[in-house]
Amino acid sequence: MINLEKEIREQPAAIERALGGNRKKIKELVAEAKNRGIKSVYFCARGTSDHACIAAQYVFGIVAGIPCALGTPSVFTKYGARVDLSEQLVIGVSQSGKAEDVLAVLRSARSDGAITVAVTNDESSPMAKEAEYSLFCGAGPEVSIAATKTFTSQMAILFSIAAEWAGDIGLLNILSGLPEKVKECIDYLAPQIDRFANKYRDIKGAVILGRGMAYPIALEGALKMLETNKISMKGYAISDFHHGPIAQIKPNDPVFVIEPSGKTEDDVVSIIEKLRGVSADIIVVTDDPSLVPDDCEKIVTLSAGCELVSPFMTVLVFQLLACRMTEVRGIDPEVAGVINKITITK
Repeated sequence: MINLEKEIREQPAAIERALGGNRKKIKELVAEAKNRGIKSVYFCARGTSDHACIAAQYVFGIVAGIPCALGTPSVFTKYGARVDLSEQLVIGVSQSGKAEDVLAVLRSARSDGAITVAVTNDESSPMAKEAEYSLFCGAGPEVSIAATKTFTSQMAILFSIAAEWAGDIGLLNILSGLPEKVKECIDYLAPQIDRFANKYRDIKGAVILGRGMAYPIALEGALKMLETNKISMKGYAISDFHHGPIAQIKPNDPVFVIEPSGKTEDDVVSIIEKLRGVSADIIVVTDDPSLVPDDCEKIVTLSAGCELVSPFMTVLVFQLLACRMTEVRGIDPEVAGVINKITITK
C-alpha cells in the first residue's frame, strides 16, 4: 500500500486523537477569549492548511457569529507592515509548524498582546513553541507529499474551537462521532472511486465547484488532484463561477459539483442547469442521490449527519480519487518534482 492510501485510511484515528487530545486546551483558550472580550479570529496558513481555515471561517460564522479573516503573511514579511492584532484570537495553522511567514504573524500578534494559537502536527516546532496555546494534530508522521490526515485533523480542531465558543453541544457530539463515520465512508466510497478513476484516467483538466461548506473542499480537492496526478484542476465557489469562469467550459469538459444536502442545494441546481446548457460532463458529489438529475454522473458519500461537518465526507472523494488515479495512470504520487513535503515561505 502506498503512503498516500495508508495515510488516507489513518484519518479516523487521527481525527479521534485530535479531538480527544486538545479538549482541555480548547476549553481554556475559549474561556480566555470570552473573558477578554475577543470578538474576531485572524487565521494564518498556506496551502492545504489555508483550506482548513476557510472551512473553519464558515463554522465560526454560522454557529458562533464570529467574524474571521484570512491573514496576509506577506504584509508582515515582505512589506514590513505593522498590523494591530491586539484584540484578536490569532490562529496559525501548519502541518510542519515551520512556516516562517505564519510564524512571523504569530510573533507579531503575541507582541501586540493577542491570544495566539498554533495548530501543528509537531509539538516541538517553532510555531508550537511561539504560540500561547499549542494544539497538536496527533496525526502521526505524514510522509506523502499530498496532505490528507493533517487536513482533516486540523479541521477537527478548528471546528471544535468554534463549537466550544458557541456552546453547541450538538455539534460537539457530532464531531465526536466523526472517526467512525469517516471510517465507514472510506470503505463505502472505494468501489465507486475505482469506476471513476478508470473512466477519467485520461482527462487533461477539470474544475470542482462548491458553495458554503463545500467551497473549501472544491479548493482542496483540486489541489489533491493537481499535486498527485499533474492534472490541471481548479476549485471555485459556485457563486463566483457564474461571474465569468463558466465561460471556459466546453462540451464534454468534466465538472465536479459538490452538493451536500442542506442550505446550498438551490445553488447547485442552478449551476447544474447552466452546465447542462453547455453540454459539460457533470459529476455530482452528494450524500443524497435524489438531488442529482438522471443525466449526471454521481459519487455518493455517506451523510455526515450535519452539513457543517460534510467537508470530512466530501474531501474523502477527492483524496481517494487522486490516489486511485495515480495507480491507473502509472504515476508515483511520492515523486512530486518541484513540490516538497515541507515548503517554507517567507
